Amino acid sequence: MPNRATHSQRLTLAGLIVASGAYALMQTFLIPALAPLERELDTSTAWVTWTVTAYLLSGAVSTPIIGRLGDQYGKRRLMLISLGVFLLGSVGAIFAPDIGTLIGFRVVQGVGGAAFPLSYAIIRDEFPPERIPVAMGTVSSVLGVGGGVGIALSGVIVDNASWRWLFVVSALLVAAAVVMVWRFVPESPVRAPARPDVAGALLLSGGLVALLVGVTEGEGWGWGSPAVLGLLGGSALLFVVWGAVELRVAEPMVDMRMLARRPVLFTNLTALLSGFALYMTWVILPGFFQLPRGLPDDLAALGDYGFGTTVTVAGLWILPTSAAIVISGPVAGLLGRRYGSRLPLTAGMVLLAAGSAMIALFHATPLQVSACFAVCGVGIGFSFAAMPRLVSDAVPPSETGVANGMNTVIRTVGGVIGAQIGAAVLTASAVGGGPVPAESGYVTAFWIGAGAAVLGAGAAALVAPGRTPRRAVLTPRDGVGDSA
Repeated sequence: MPNRATHSQRLTLAGLIVASGAYALMQTFLIPALAPLERELDTSTAWVTWTVTAYLLSGAVSTPIIGRLGDQYGKRRLMLISLGVFLLGSVGAIFAPDIGTLIGFRVVQGVGGAAFPLSYAIIRDEFPPERIPVAMGTVSSVLGVGGGVGIALSGVIVDNASWRWLFVVSALLVAAAVVMVWRFVPESPVRAPARPDVAGALLLSGGLVALLVGVTEGEGWGWGSPAVLGLLGGSALLFVVWGAVELRVAEPMVDMRMLARRPVLFTNLTALLSGFALYMTWVILPGFFQLPRGLPDDLAALGDYGFGTTVTVAGLWILPTSAAIVISGPVAGLLGRRYGSRLPLTAGMVLLAAGSAMIALFHATPLQVSACFAVCGVGIGFSFAAMPRLVSDAVPPSETGVANGMNTVIRTVGGVIGAQIGAAVLTASAVGGGPVPAESGYVTAFWIGAGAAVLGAGAAALVAPGRTPRRAVLTPRDGVGDSA
């Protein structure tokens, strides 16, 4: 019987990994294809960049909402619905005739971001306590692995075929995830019966949209422009109103008191800084590898650094980081099971800081940069694996989905801000205001990433692991009422 249960849990974990991996892959899958997209769809750089932004924005908005719905109506059911919507977006994007349609389907695809918080909630509900840390660590590692594999695999496809094949691959992977979740993932008995909090969902969505649009467009529109300042100010106002509403609603979408608990608060702060530090480095590294390739002769002298690689080769040099994340995620789970998850969270942020600083200091050869970034990968594997366990241990089982959904959203927001700050630093460093960043701009960005990770390590050290709340609400079909 134990062997049968273990086999069933392995199949469940495999289904959750494929579901989460499908979303993680598409976060970066389109980045190497932006230039071909711009040419083929006859659009501008600003519009083609929205194919990436819209995906992240949709994922950030939908993740906490679907996480809460999963807590209320069934996590497996909402997982299948979100993957079905993701599949629809992937198929539609294959045949998109113009940039507007493609952006629309990318918004549809972003709904798949709910796979992560739903996976963590399913693991907590279905796995024995001794297996939860490693299982959560494995799923968490997929987020980092998918980003690295996405860039490498996309480079190969873009160099040899149409960008539309990126969405063919996505559709096949999501279809496989639907089948595996339907076949191997059980429905969770833990429920949180409540009325839908429409006002809370709308206010949170509005605040996230205004914040992420303001941040992503800050460089293009001007950080001091009325549009950007209005969006950022409006976002702050919406978040304040959202918090006030949630404190007064009898059955809120997000329990603000839950977010204020010390383990949740400092884990979320660490998530923000880890996303910032990772994407500050991750997004700009492919360009560093490729320079001065592709520059006109009169500008090539300005890019007298970098390694002149193709998109594919740049992705391959980054790939060891994904391998480091794959290995370190489950290791962090084992450490968390023995010593508590605060240790791998803090150690992960220290390693992320060390890796970023090492890239700033040692970037004369591609091997140096690849090895230093692999150190970052170990740090990301550790920290990403520890976060869902710390959050899950601090909230009741009936709030696991929404709590981890908010953690994922905060990490995404940090990543978007880090990517945009990194781009702004490179632009500001451009020689003579031209299009080529100075080497010092890259070095500065790497140091900023290291500094953010150091702050994240400090926040992680302040996490005081709480006792797991035991109160859970089960469905009548299980023959169990409230337990305390």
